[in-house]
Amino acid sequence: MPPPRAFLDFRAATLLVVANMVGTGVFTTLGLQAAGVQDATALMLLWVLGGVVAVCGALSYAELAAALPRSGGEYNFLTRIYGPALGEMAGWISSTVGFAAPVALAAMAFGRYVATFLAVDPLWTALAAVLAMTAVHAFDLDLGRRFQVLSTALKVAIIVVFCIAGLLVAPAPGALSVVAGQDTLAAVMTPAFGLSLVFVSYAYSGWNAATYVTAEVRSPQRLVPRALIAGTLLVTLLYLALNMVFLRTVPLESLAGTVEVGALSAGYVFGAEGGKIMSAALSLLLLSTMSAMVLAGPRVIEAMAEDRPRLSFFSARNVRGAPTRAVVLQQGIAVSLVLTDSFAAVLALAGFTLTLFALLTVAGVVVLRVREPGLPRPFRIPLYPLPPAIYALLSLISLVMVGVEQPGPVFAGLALLLLWWAVLRARAAAALRSRR
Repeated sequence: MPPPRAFLDFRAATLLVVANMVGTGVFTTLGLQAAGVQDATALMLLWVLGGVVAVCGALSYAELAAALPRSGGEYNFLTRIYGPALGEMAGWISSTVGFAAPVALAAMAFGRYVATFLAVDPLWTALAAVLAMTAVHAFDLDLGRRFQVLSTALKVAIIVVFCIAGLLVAPAPGALSVVAGQDTLAAVMTPAFGLSLVFVSYAYSGWNAATYVTAEVRSPQRLVPRALIAGTLLVTLLYLALNMVFLRTVPLESLAGTVEVGALSAGYVFGAEGGKIMSAALSLLLLSTMSAMVLAGPRVIEAMAEDRPRLSFFSARNVRGAPTRAVVLQQGIAVSLVLTDSFAAVLALAGFTLTLFALLTVAGVVVLRVREPGLPRPFRIPLYPLPPAIYALLSLISLVMVGVEQPGPVFAGLALLLLWWAVLRARAAAALRSRR
């Protein structure tokens, strides 16, 4: 099979990072955070920390992407650093939890946002969105690229307009004040703050998007690191502005525990009718996020299929260059998750497993530097080893806190990992017996 065509330039790769990051998390998780952390300064600190973690992670992945330039993301990196067993596990987790779950979450959020201005069933709307994005990316490579670039540019423009308008209006009665008070430090020291950091980490997830399509980026060793860093910094600024607007425009009693935070904020900023129009615009932004996941995710399945003959069925591309079978497989998993109609559970599971594998990958930067000091590294992390250390420390804290606060999703995530490990061990044992 010929190698995939390098069709992504720096702009497209950067917008892919932005589209993967800006989506379900930033428009839905602030209400979940405010249910446990009811101090605006502490909530904003969460998003600052999330940005720091994301930038440190992006710097780490940038070094790996330049040194190991192949599509597949964590599958490629962990296979090279730790061996094929962990790499394959990361590949399957990435394909299911890493991409199918965020597609499902974005689809469920899309359905709920649409329901705020149209009398439609959120579940059926979510399923329709999944099928629409499948059609965009499963059959024509260039159609998927064009849709991704245009929808993400529109997404950034709408968010900027929304933030400017939201920062110009007077604060809503009952909204939290973003001024540090005597309760701020106490709020930061609570388990709920650590759990909220997991939600924020999920909202920032996607900063590694360009590493999944490395083979399809022009001059990947130069442009992929730049796209990772530029996209992450841009999203960090957008997130801080967005959450400032949300906190100023949504009263605490309406904010805590609410998923449709963006719709509530739009209603206050633009009025009832204007809010419906803005909610419609925000719901369309989620399609860009889903599109980015459908563009990047199947490349992991494809990379695994290239290495494993038993999966070769999923490595084939159609005459227009699209990985049809890999797209359909991922989207089928997404549909099954949408049908659970359990937003919080899917979010917690995705946040835990993605954080865990990203942590292993960032730690791999240090492992690879020690084991292969002579490996060419066109991009090297500035201030090394500080960025990987910061990422690892904050990620470990968030993982421990989510285990304390929500053991259910943690046990589910660990059970999923153990299941995959058992399958891989059994397969390796069977292969060993067959060779004897």
